[in-house]
Amino acid sequence: MHKNMSEQVEVLGKVSSKENKLPLYSSRPQAGFPSPGDDHIERILDINDLVVKNPASTFFVRVEGDSMIGIGIFSNDVLVVDRSITPKDGVIVVAAVYGEMVVKRLVERGNTHVLVSENENYKPITVSENDDCFIWGVVVGSVRQFS
Repeated sequence: MHKNMSEQVEVLGKVSSKENKLPLYSSRPQAGFPSPGDDHIERILDINDLVVKNPASTFFVRVEGDSMIGIGIFSNDVLVVDRSITPKDGVIVVAAVYGEMVVKRLVERGNTHVLVSENENYKPITVSENDDCFIWGVVVGSVRQFS
């Protein structure tokens, strides 16, 4: 595997139509100094409402590697990928490059595209229409577990 393609992606499957509705509290916990809390429920929220806009074209992948740590994508994060969004300059994509799955930022440069890591230890991957590169979808969110 090339040093610039060390990101591995495990496809977890399509979004289920099963609803998982939980309460969304209106209080906003402070990340700085504590403030008095409250227990008012703003609304009932299905986690899919936060991360899935197009269920028929959305799937999840689990990331392995550190090439995207500069934008907060870490190894073991689950990414939400939407295939219905047209990839454009600047978005984060899941792509297959010569059969290897990667997560990178898409940068357009004329007739070529560059898949850029968010970690200076990884070289950009330049691809043209003659290269074996397929963009699976645009990353629209991520989910991280802490325990």
